[in-house]
Amino acid sequence: MGMKVGIVSYGAYVPRYRISPEEIGKVWGVDGKAMAKGLMVNCKSVPGPDEDTITISVEAARHMMRRCGVSPKDIGALYVGSESHPYAVKPSGTVVAEAIEAAPDLTVADFEFACKAGTAAIQTCMGLVGSGMVKYGVAIGADTSQGAPGDVLEYTASAGGAAFLIGSEKIIATLDLTYSFTTDTPDFWRREGQMYPRHGGRFTGEPAYFKHVISGGKGLLERTGTSPKDYTYAIFHQPNGKFPTRVAKQLGFSEAQVKAGLLAPLIGNTYCGAVPLGMSAILDEAKAGDRIFAVAYGSGAGSDAFAMTVTDEIEHFARDKAPTFKELNQNPKFLDYATYAKFRGKIALGGE
Repeated sequence: MGMKVGIVSYGAYVPRYRISPEEIGKVWGVDGKAMAKGLMVNCKSVPGPDEDTITISVEAARHMMRRCGVSPKDIGALYVGSESHPYAVKPSGTVVAEAIEAAPDLTVADFEFACKAGTAAIQTCMGLVGSGMVKYGVAIGADTSQGAPGDVLEYTASAGGAAFLIGSEKIIATLDLTYSFTTDTPDFWRREGQMYPRHGGRFTGEPAYFKHVISGGKGLLERTGTSPKDYTYAIFHQPNGKFPTRVAKQLGFSEAQVKAGLLAPLIGNTYCGAVPLGMSAILDEAKAGDRIFAVAYGSGAGSDAFAMTVTDEIEHFARDKAPTFKELNQNPKFLDYATYAKFRGKIALGGE
């Protein structure tokens, strides 16, 4: 890249509704408490009937814009990464661009790569800004993920997202280096027309998630010449609370380093929103000089790893102009399974 590039602003959004593993488990004859303990997920966020990936992206992007003095007309690119775009043929990004008044002089596209499409969007914005092709780029990771009724994914698949404004001026966190590790590992998939994704059970663990996250993390450490002790915070993709805790330990990171970005116990697996939301929660409390290590994972399979450094600009950043993750997670409203199923369209109605 020809210039220093980083995060200029960010915003997040998580729906208010929640459902617990105990509530799901009692419908399917499963010990919900044991499931919650095993997965390290106490509850998951649920989108309301009027919420989808687009509305979540719009809210996150609006929160991002409120925190900075950047004109939306200076945004030259906007990408929405998700595996639950509302339309099979029609972009989500165009709606977001109109909502934040960035249209029409910009390039827009929707990204897909399971749970790392949001971080792939960040990498693309890094390249465009660093080359001087655009002044600012917006990268969003958001999802309203689904799990089939009774499947283990139903206990974790949740909703939420975060947006990042990438630029070269008034940077609150520099994006020092990124590294990706990618293979063809079919651990999780959904064909066109299928309502719910399918997965390879235990295969999604060792040869998929752990191989790619550890390889991505080690690759970044080698290329930066750093070690885990050089970082203040670390964030890893969170299909549940157990996997990122385990992978952090394997890479040499402490529990204290991952605590701020470990959101799965509170809201479940937000898929493309998982690492972006974790990054936003860390930036909510980070101080100048803090270093952040992040590795996203996408089934199929690949990992995107980032090394970031928080700058002095964070001390002047208007965090209070939009809700922090902690504020978004206040006053949740818990649902019973019937209402949850209604909200998520799990009940097929008769008629036409």
